[in-house]
Amino acid sequence: MRKLQDLKGQDENAKKREKQIVKTSIIGIVANALLAAFKAVIGLASNSIAIVLDAVNNIADAGSSLITIVGTKLAAKEPDKEHPFGYGRIEYLSAMIISVIVLYAGITSLVEAIKKIINPVTPSYTRQSLIIVGVAVIVKIILGQYVKNVGVKVKSDSLINSGEEAKLDSVVSASTLVAAAIFLIFNISFEAYLGAIISIIIIKSAIDMLKRTISQLLGERNDPKLAREVKKTVENFPGVEGAYDLVLNNYGPDSWNGSVHIEVPDTYTADKLDQMIRDIQLEVYYKHQIVLTAIGVYSINTTNPKVINMHKKLKEIVLSHRYVTQLHGFYVDEDNKSIRFDVVISLDVDDRLKIFDEVVKDVESNFPEYGIQAIPDVDFADV
Repeated sequence: MRKLQDLKGQDENAKKREKQIVKTSIIGIVANALLAAFKAVIGLASNSIAIVLDAVNNIADAGSSLITIVGTKLAAKEPDKEHPFGYGRIEYLSAMIISVIVLYAGITSLVEAIKKIINPVTPSYTRQSLIIVGVAVIVKIILGQYVKNVGVKVKSDSLINSGEEAKLDSVVSASTLVAAAIFLIFNISFEAYLGAIISIIIIKSAIDMLKRTISQLLGERNDPKLAREVKKTVENFPGVEGAYDLVLNNYGPDSWNGSVHIEVPDTYTADKLDQMIRDIQLEVYYKHQIVLTAIGVYSINTTNPKVINMHKKLKEIVLSHRYVTQLHGFYVDEDNKSIRFDVVISLDVDDRLKIFDEVVKDVESNFPEYGIQAIPDVDFADV
């Protein structure tokens, strides 16, 4: 019953997350639409290219919020035959689209700014227009921080990107006030040049957001903190001597599956292993919301003192090699005179197979009476 209640609670949390994202995005749409309208009127009335471009930015932000809503709704679809792991990665795609929109807005703004540099227009400011722009700066700072905080809380990259862009817009709006002040005091117009600088900042921000989203879609290494927590949960089970080869695959925010290897005594029966594996899968799912689709087993010698000493010696030999970070899955079969183990080699080295070959030859020279069955491995968790 407790497990069923946990499952229902997770489903309710997912629905709350979706509602929070949609609510925050709607607030962003309304706020940006109003700011865009005010800035467009002010910019056109005062011949200020910087303020007009700022208004365009707000329209792009409103569009970004709309995309966030659509992406969140689509990502919440239940898994089906064609997409058995669900549609969670759509949120990453929506974050990418937002980044592209911001990039387009930045490039368009840069083109318009360059045109104004070539054919300058003298701006004309009023006190009322500057007050409205000043209020817009405050609104964008508050809105940006609010949207980003919610994004971090619910793990939504789309909201985080929108929040960062809103905070950047506040800097843009503030810079237009500086340009206005310079013009009013010194009668020098930096409008077009400021517009170009603003556009470059927007383009850089968009490229950074795009890189981050593409990296997530390609598949990043496991989150070290999450990997440590999962390994700790697995290793806390009685009989588990170690957890290795943890692989976590992300299919959207808070949507994970993966696999792991465990070391267990060679005296365990198939029935006992089966029950242990099931218990581990359930515990990892309800504690970390991760589906372990596979749990591999390494059998370790526990009764032969000679083999235990061999393990210590072999471990010293293997770990003495540079770039070798771990040894696991060690087992000695005395009947067949064989030793099997996995060697984890760092991804920092260019030729991993060369290092592996050196390790195997070193082990063979120290244990000539045994056949060596070694496998090169990678620690995907890197913790």
